[in-house]
Amino acid sequence: MSNPSDSARAASSTTADRNVHRHGNGPGASHRHDHGHIHEHGHEHEHDHNYGHEHGHSHGGDPTPGHVHAADACCGSAASVASVAPVPETGAPQARFRIDQMDCPTEERLIRDQLERQPGIDALYFNLLKRELTVVFDKGASAGDVSRQSDAAAETLRKLGMTPVPLSGDASVAAPPPASGKGDVARLVTGGVLAAASEVAVWSGVPEHSPWIGAVVVAAILACGLPTLKKGWIALRHFTLNIHFLMSLAVIGAMAIGQWPEAAMVIVLFALSEKLEAASLTRARRAVEALMRLAPDQASVEQADGRWADMPAASLAVGSRVRARPGERIAIDGVIEQGSSALNQASITGESVPVDKTVGDEVYAGSINESGLIVYRTSVAPGDTTLARIVRIVETAQQQRSPTQRFVDKFSRIYTPVVVLCALLVALVPPLAFGLAWAPWIYKALVMLVIACPCALVISTPVTVVSGLTAAARAGILIKGGAFLESGRLIQAVALDKTGTLTRGEPRLTDVVPLGQTSHDEALTLAAALDAQTTHPIARAVVDGHAQAGLGPLPSVADFEALAGMGVKGRIGQTLYYLGNHRLIESLGVCNETVEAELFRLESQARTAIVLASETQALAVLAVADTLREESREAIARLARLGVRTVMLTGDNRATAQVIGEQAGVTDVRAEMLPQDKWQAVSSLREQYGHVGMVGDGINDAPALAAADVGFAMGVTGTDSALETADVTLMDDDLRKLPAFLALSRRSATVLKQNIALALAIKAVFFALAVAGVASLWMAVFADVGASLLVIANGMRLLRTKIV
Repeated sequence: MSNPSDSARAASSTTADRNVHRHGNGPGASHRHDHGHIHEHGHEHEHDHNYGHEHGHSHGGDPTPGHVHAADACCGSAASVASVAPVPETGAPQARFRIDQMDCPTEERLIRDQLERQPGIDALYFNLLKRELTVVFDKGASAGDVSRQSDAAAETLRKLGMTPVPLSGDASVAAPPPASGKGDVARLVTGGVLAAASEVAVWSGVPEHSPWIGAVVVAAILACGLPTLKKGWIALRHFTLNIHFLMSLAVIGAMAIGQWPEAAMVIVLFALSEKLEAASLTRARRAVEALMRLAPDQASVEQADGRWADMPAASLAVGSRVRARPGERIAIDGVIEQGSSALNQASITGESVPVDKTVGDEVYAGSINESGLIVYRTSVAPGDTTLARIVRIVETAQQQRSPTQRFVDKFSRIYTPVVVLCALLVALVPPLAFGLAWAPWIYKALVMLVIACPCALVISTPVTVVSGLTAAARAGILIKGGAFLESGRLIQAVALDKTGTLTRGEPRLTDVVPLGQTSHDEALTLAAALDAQTTHPIARAVVDGHAQAGLGPLPSVADFEALAGMGVKGRIGQTLYYLGNHRLIESLGVCNETVEAELFRLESQARTAIVLASETQALAVLAVADTLREESREAIARLARLGVRTVMLTGDNRATAQVIGEQAGVTDVRAEMLPQDKWQAVSSLREQYGHVGMVGDGINDAPALAAADVGFAMGVTGTDSALETADVTLMDDDLRKLPAFLALSRRSATVLKQNIALALAIKAVFFALAVAGVASLWMAVFADVGASLLVIANGMRLLRTKIV
């Protein structure tokens, strides 16, 4: 049905489950894959219900999504060195390691350059936030081959100065970062004091080449510079031009030309910069880890003998009965079996207002029980809660390199060698070609080498992207990767499904119009009593309307009978009542001009009208409709202010669609569409506007979601499917978060541009100062440190973004 060459692009799913995104190329990036089954029938259709209303009723279907839920990629049995588990997409084995020394792109590039060359390794996935590396091996490898390849990969990591720790399937989802001992701080302070002392001594007149100055400088370098020099030697051995190699070369070069105090100051400043940068990145890491800490470690669980005892939440089995007292957090997703309360679900949906929950309602891990005592039965395993899956998605989303990050990576691969070459020319050409002194030009070249470090440029993108993803997750907007966060700013048009997206997706009682002497409350009570005998969606809407009105218990009904294609009848007291459609009233002979006028008025408003009557007269006209969400109109208005065109795509009849479109403020309404029609509509919108978003339920709108550049799903109805199929999930079904996402995407793009411009500008300025002979080595290091900290701080401003 779809053409994969252009429009039918698969909706993405989480890399936590190893379903690979459609964006990106290269190792660790994403790839296109086919979406599950594409349903051939729309989810909005006319019901052939007992009332038999000619105009039909729009209601969402619920077919089973065509997805195979694969096991978590982290699961599997431990091999001799690392756990080996199949990758769901390919069946290929993998090994996971935690590497405490890996927390910036410098280490990632060094590891990637070495491991990608090894035979048997198919792909590498880096999670710098958790300091984890996943090595994917060739699909056809035997268990013995995999074990040997895992050992070889671990040995390579150790040769690079890393300490790989194998992770099994039940490894902590938030591995602790390496402890920064007091000894490291003491060595840094000692080195700093010694370096400063050497500088002060030289400024006060002590000869720079005196043994005393040399001893102080060597002591400073030994105190805090050995790790840098060791990493520089490793980089040199593996032909990698990274920051450690450049800094090592700068220090050794400065000592070779007699700039001993400056060499000490460079190594101290660089050690300080690494500490500061690690602390800044730890803040971004903790912002994500804080999401997972929302769920409690302990839960009050009912035992076999009926007692309640506290147990670790991680040990709970599916089906356990758990008690949550007022003020406590929900430990695991489940369904309430006893009690009612208001729950604060902000950690899951971003809703600031607590939601009333009672027996039969779902509860989510991390939610706060605000008032009453509730007992719920767990419905998922501890590691598969909605909160845990959200955290997995946010953590793994940063592995999917955004377009800007891929550009920066490519640019830095060219930029660093070019600057190193320029520095080499500066060092050699003036002395050799013009007979100038060697020392000043070598010194200028060393300054340029320090400036050549691309750290600020490379780190600016992932920090910004992760901050944006985390800020969105806190607000109940789940984004599957940086590529979608970036591409959101390009969206010029959004297609929206009607049922369940713009509307609530279920009929509600909207009108009770008494006729004659029957009162409003009496008519509603009689109609609800009759409808309580059936489970039809329209009947449920009438019964729910009566319950919400608080009119008390329903009277008993005798001689109840369903009238096929027309409605129902039953005796209440001594009177026989009928409730049904126009045909039923006509057959009874009680239809008149008043009834006809009310039916016409309500049906022209896209409502399903039914009539309550006795054997002799019509008593009232009632109407139900799939009502517009309260926030839909505001969301459409915000999209218009952002300059985004909105189009409603629905399988409902044209009259109903037009009314809903007018209520929501959507001018372009396209009705009576099957899934393939929606797909074609989104494809044509892409041709017209370039970048298009599609909002739907994540299941029946699969073709249209796949055709869009960014697919959005409403998360409350069918959360599991929404989390796995859409690029972006609006967790509380609040459509206002759609324009909020677009605004966040635009702000993220602005911050990314600011960071790249800032990093390049600082380097350009100091490059010029170095050529002019104004900049010193320690000034260049200080500028590089400052640039890195500035871009990190600027990127982390997104964490404070107020959404909706």
